[in-house]
Amino acid sequence: MKRIIGVNSNCYHGYSIEEAIRGASAAGFHYIELTATKGWTEHVFPDQSFHRLLEVKKLLKEYNMTPFAMSGHCNLMDRERMEDFIENIKLAAFFGCDYIVSSVGEAHLKDQAVASNETVAQHISDFIPYLEEFDMTLVLEVHGEHGNGNILKEIVNLVGNPRVKINYDTANAIFYGGVNVADDLKNCADQVAYMHLKDKAGQQKEWNFPALGEGEIDFSEIFKILKENENRCPFSIEIEFTKKGPRDLKEIDEAVKKSALYLQQAGFEL
Repeated sequence: MKRIIGVNSNCYHGYSIEEAIRGASAAGFHYIELTATKGWTEHVFPDQSFHRLLEVKKLLKEYNMTPFAMSGHCNLMDRERMEDFIENIKLAAFFGCDYIVSSVGEAHLKDQAVASNETVAQHISDFIPYLEEFDMTLVLEVHGEHGNGNILKEIVNLVGNPRVKINYDTANAIFYGGVNVADDLKNCADQVAYMHLKDKAGQQKEWNFPALGEGEIDFSEIFKILKENENRCPFSIEIEFTKKGPRDLKEIDEAVKKSALYLQQAGFEL
């Protein structure tokens, strides 16, 4: 079975979904992770008109791009945001996505006490009926307070449902978790169902996420671990540049093309 390899439209943060689709297609990709993150990158969003969403669907078809996942980040620990995330699940289903991506969010209760993993798992379990209804998998991203695969594996195991798995973000594990990516991935590979391939340059807390192969992550070791674990999870390429952002659209397009070439040279088929 061919591994799905797509582009996260968040690479084009600050630019339109049309530009993201065209850029990903020009680089040779056929899959895309649509971004629907409130207040950040709203390439598609539940409050957009039906006409607008149909326009995006039409453009995806024209460029032979399959939307296989949606980045629908919400704070899953915030009961007031629960309906927002349910709307994102429905939006992902509208586009035919199989995966919806979100970080857990800040796991603090109203009294500011940090919620236990058991409490986090209980909150996440509330979404399972919707995941089942729309035949979707929620992949929890290595991010923020949950910045390593080990803690997410514990939460996923506590949820105990195949609809909830890990999205392993290779750069976030360094930036937020400060872990050795290879060692961390080995410990949670059995629960990883999705992966953000993101490179990391500079110091641990430096916002510097260049094209694949231009940072310091040893992706060959990551690919080896996945192969040893017979893990064929989808890859979604994510490039977030530095805090200054990309110079222009051309720089994003070039970084996406470089990442495509890097993967092809590593033996992958787009």
